[in-house]
Amino acid sequence: MSTGREGGVSRRSFLKGAGVAAAAVAGAGALAGCASGESGAASGDWMPANWDYECDLLVIGYGGAGMWASLIGADECGQEVLVLEKAPVEGGGNSRINNGEWTIVEEDEKERFKEYIKAFTHGKTPEPMIEAWVNECARNTEYADKYGMTYEVSEVALAGAIPEYYFLDDNAYEGSCKLSSVDGFGMLSFHELDAKREELGVQVLFDCHDERLIQNPDTKEIVGAYATIGSEEKAVKARKGVIMTCGGFEFNEELKNEYLKCYPFKFEGWRFNTGDGIKMVEDVGAKLWHMDMVISTTAMWTRDPEYDFAIFASPQSDAYFNVNRLGKRFQNESKTGGTAHNGWHTLMSFDDSIADYDRIPVWTIFDQKGIDGGPMGTQQGGSFECGNYTTDLPDEIRAWDGWSDDNQVEIERGWVLKGDTLEDLANKIIEFDDKMVYDNLKATFDEYQGFCDAGKDARFDRELSAENKLSESGPYYAISIYPGSCSTLGGPKKNEFAQVEDPAGNVIPRLYAAGCFGNFQAYTYGITGGNNSENMVWGRIAGRHCAQLESWDAK
Repeated sequence: MSTGREGGVSRRSFLKGAGVAAAAVAGAGALAGCASGESGAASGDWMPANWDYECDLLVIGYGGAGMWASLIGADECGQEVLVLEKAPVEGGGNSRINNGEWTIVEEDEKERFKEYIKAFTHGKTPEPMIEAWVNECARNTEYADKYGMTYEVSEVALAGAIPEYYFLDDNAYEGSCKLSSVDGFGMLSFHELDAKREELGVQVLFDCHDERLIQNPDTKEIVGAYATIGSEEKAVKARKGVIMTCGGFEFNEELKNEYLKCYPFKFEGWRFNTGDGIKMVEDVGAKLWHMDMVISTTAMWTRDPEYDFAIFASPQSDAYFNVNRLGKRFQNESKTGGTAHNGWHTLMSFDDSIADYDRIPVWTIFDQKGIDGGPMGTQQGGSFECGNYTTDLPDEIRAWDGWSDDNQVEIERGWVLKGDTLEDLANKIIEFDDKMVYDNLKATFDEYQGFCDAGKDARFDRELSAENKLSESGPYYAISIYPGSCSTLGGPKKNEFAQVEDPAGNVIPRLYAAGCFGNFQAYTYGITGGNNSENMVWGRIAGRHCAQLESWDAK
């Protein structure tokens, strides 16, 4: 794929409509809400001659949603469960490397919380799904206790307010949910649940890729999948169904360029989330939804092909300001606008004069004080240890070892740009983005310095003083800020039973989805801890419903 220059000026490239033809033939026989399956003999040679593996429930993807589907399927429902995971040695997905928080809805708050979800989704998420989500979410603490998860109930969110839009309808929803507090972040919960999975005897196969669903052409049932495990293709029989928990497509540039609202979009999470499941479900006729939505704020992009991900980073000093691609301030930097999960909307400013987004990237400009103040980015073992560098990740999975103590490694790599003078810095920026205008940057610098001297920001009302003033002699530094950090939301559309649907609203028999592979919130993200709850809720619902089906090969 040709993307052009990646420093904020790349052009979209579009995938062709693969799967459209398949979608047209997927309308047969809905199982919607029932607990029985039909099987029928089909003509042709679509059935594998031999099955290399067999199970009742096949789970594809071993993150949080795959974990919960496996536990419920094996423990609560007594099924034989097999899990396929793309990572080479261990799973976990974004659930393993996130904050570890999950939403708690108390029984007497269920109705109020349902109204909250309706309010922030603007009626676009089907009410039966809201009903199912809230009712199952109210059981989160029950299941956390059952499986020995370590947590405390908290009124304060690490990443934002709970709920994030509590102010809707005159604060009617404030306090409608609580949150778990997990000292060990997501990695603790993952290891606790993984131990339970191992105790139950659920097998996980790693290094699984290039999967294809096996569909009965007559009944449209999903009866298993082909998967390349290592270097060999294997056929896996799923007697009752397949549960897709593939996560997002954060590390697939083609899918991001096709579907997301702006570009480039960079993420910090699970590097194996490459959207493999999207084509799999399209090929069997699934309808996609929420493909243009993400859970995201803003973060520094390395612009480094060897370390191609986003990082939470900022100068360790109050002496800084932000400019757009043209070198102009556009905000009160202390109030970036937007929540911890939707702050990326602040950067969606399209400038007709350049026919492009003028805030992608934003450049944070600072001086030596921002370097000398300590590490600018997240570190292993730090107070905010989440992302693809976390301490417990094996070497085969870990993307890097965290930010250096003195910021020098990042300067040498070019993640942090350095200029001896402001003009020198501007020229360094122009190497990545030729839309930068030095005269604009110089005028912005002079105006900002004057605001600091006056103790008043006459343009954006930021509280400024001499402490916010940059050096007059340099050196100067810059980092590039892009939309990104968390996860995409798009995937197959599902119903209140987690069954995947076709464009006509019929379920594709024996196919389920859970987690951020078709997240139900979409349109905006409004619940701190909602991502992990998405895994818990739909993983349990999918595992439970699929387990009730009669085996398709039953005599």
